[in-house]
Amino acid sequence: MNITRLPTPAPPSIPRAQEPYHPHRAAHTPLIIDNGSTTFRWGFASSPAPQSGPNVIAKYKERRTNKPLLLFGEGVDFDSGAKAQSRNPWEGDVLLNFDALENALDYAFVNLGIDTPSIDHPVLMTERLASPLHSRSLTSELMFELYSVPSLAYCVDGVMSFYQNNKPAPQDSFSSDGLVISFNTASTSFIPVLNGKGIMSHAKRIPWGCSQASDYLLKLVQLKYSNFSTRVTTPQSNWMLHNFCEFATDYTAILRTLKDPLQMRAAERIVQFPFVLPVYEEKTEEELNRLSERRKEQGRKLQELAAKTRMEKLVQKESDLRNLVELRDSRNEFSKREWTIKLQEEGFDDEVGLDETIKKLETDLKRARKKEAEGEDNMEEPSFPLIDVPDADLDEEGLKEKKKQKLMKAGLEARARARREKEREKAEKEKEERKEEEERDMDLEGWSRKMRQEQENLMNKIKDRARRKAALGDRKSAAAQARMKSIANLANDDRLPKKKRKGGTEDMFGADDADWAIYRKIHLQNTAAPSSDEEEDLNQLSIVESKLLAYDPTFTHKETHASITSQCSALISAFRPVYEEGDIEGNARIHLNIERWRVCEAWFSPIMAGIDSAGLGEVAQNVLSRFSNSEKSRLVKNIFLTGAPSQLPGLVPRLLATLRPNLPTEMPIEVIQAKDPIVDAWKGMANFALTDEFAKIGVTRQEYEEQGGERVRKWWGGNWNGGFVL
Repeated sequence: MNITRLPTPAPPSIPRAQEPYHPHRAAHTPLIIDNGSTTFRWGFASSPAPQSGPNVIAKYKERRTNKPLLLFGEGVDFDSGAKAQSRNPWEGDVLLNFDALENALDYAFVNLGIDTPSIDHPVLMTERLASPLHSRSLTSELMFELYSVPSLAYCVDGVMSFYQNNKPAPQDSFSSDGLVISFNTASTSFIPVLNGKGIMSHAKRIPWGCSQASDYLLKLVQLKYSNFSTRVTTPQSNWMLHNFCEFATDYTAILRTLKDPLQMRAAERIVQFPFVLPVYEEKTEEELNRLSERRKEQGRKLQELAAKTRMEKLVQKESDLRNLVELRDSRNEFSKREWTIKLQEEGFDDEVGLDETIKKLETDLKRARKKEAEGEDNMEEPSFPLIDVPDADLDEEGLKEKKKQKLMKAGLEARARARREKEREKAEKEKEERKEEEERDMDLEGWSRKMRQEQENLMNKIKDRARRKAALGDRKSAAAQARMKSIANLANDDRLPKKKRKGGTEDMFGADDADWAIYRKIHLQNTAAPSSDEEEDLNQLSIVESKLLAYDPTFTHKETHASITSQCSALISAFRPVYEEGDIEGNARIHLNIERWRVCEAWFSPIMAGIDSAGLGEVAQNVLSRFSNSEKSRLVKNIFLTGAPSQLPGLVPRLLATLRPNLPTEMPIEVIQAKDPIVDAWKGMANFALTDEFAKIGVTRQEYEEQGGERVRKWWGGNWNGGFVL
């Protein structure tokens, strides 16, 4: 088995040694801040790599000292009190929690060693595609009013990652073409770039990202393992997403392949969660023997009690059957009205209910007598000397023995009747077999059709019964609600007038013995007829299939009920294997099979996860359709993928398979992944900030004070949404 153990949480990493701030103090080196939903990255533009940490903060009081603490990044996950109070600057794809952003910026600036009262460095900061003006305005207010930065510029991270991977020579301007598909935490963006300029007016975004995919996987796992031994968390589902999920070139073909249980087992990945083995107390051999004898004694007592109870029920059923048959035979002694009243007094609505009850009792008695008669043909008939002795001549022990002998005699008579019934049935069965043999010899094809039809009817009965049982088990199902409605209707006392019923009279249900017939009616309503009894149907189905296998050469074992059921059971078992109750290690495993492809398929078909949106392929085609063939050809030559989810296996061939049929055959198409999808956006921002063009795109403090925080300069890497400084 392909088992992977869930990794234990690693301790917080030691922060990287601070760079000396002195070289940057007078140089006004640009500050690069990648404010991601998941990870916050910061650093000077001249640094080879950014510093980073999870974009989450927590304010809480330390338990021992009762002092307020502020944590940022990895440290939040290692204190339960801090984790409960954690906050993220982002709500989905919108920047809303600016106090959390302020705390993250404070940590970044302190970590960089900045010790001046203000931040005397131009800042280049990321924002989402089509970011709301309100979010930008408050961010600008924070940067200019609190930190007093000299200038501030915003960019879209996907475009800067594209810039880093298509970086021009130092003396050349940026003029690359391509379609940028940026996989973010809460969305996926499509940005066409022509001549080095992002065409933001044609950009698109779908509300499906890595966080939604991780939540979708978590919901699928929770649905599949509703009684899992431990709680599956969002970080764990995110780890499973990045390590086991992949894109399918043809999702439908994958599903067809996984219909084979062997293929599903081969494709599954098993995640072993932590578990604790129970500690058992060791017992001595003498104690084990004593416990074994005690269990045997208890088993014997239970068997005797069960036999006695079974015999008492058998005698009671015979008495009930005798009384009901006498009631049915007395039909001619009453008028129609009197007969109806008599039936209602006995708890029946009409004669049909009486006949059904008699048939049910006869079937139950026949089955019970068969079981009692098995293996008792050669038993000697016992004597019952106390039965004819008057009770007055017996003491207390004698009366108990007489009662016991009466019960034994009744059971003996019942077994005798069962033997006679068995012999009669045997004769009838031989007669039917001779008749069936003659029919088979005369018309084998017609007999085979008849048997096959009977097999199909029996299998349908078994399926309907299983479906009905499942429906009754679900209290929200139509069958369960109909049953509750029947209980409410039958429990309603029709004998009271409506006025008295509203008057709060005392509930007298049960005072009349006829009231308890309600439960008999409900039982008859929800119990299958004797011909549909599960045990009898399975036995009859086995007989029919054995005859077909013996005499019909076209009928194979694959067509039997057991084979069909085992195929279905094998598929279900492969989808979610069931371990024994005592297997602690096995019950702490999660088997991922269909989920490995289903979660990633939601990027191309979000509707399957409940998101009313077009998928990657449809949106990409919509963006390309806005350009001429010559421009489209330049875009599809460089379809650029960036963001952490772009590293999932199978994305490139799936995207090619989706876009290729909708493009002219002579138009070449190429899908390229970023060299480092996670850090390339920050590196592209850092490289751009060192160019002369960076000084022209920032908004100065004076422009902020004159025109507001939502204003930005129009440039090739930023958002175009009307808030421009002219």
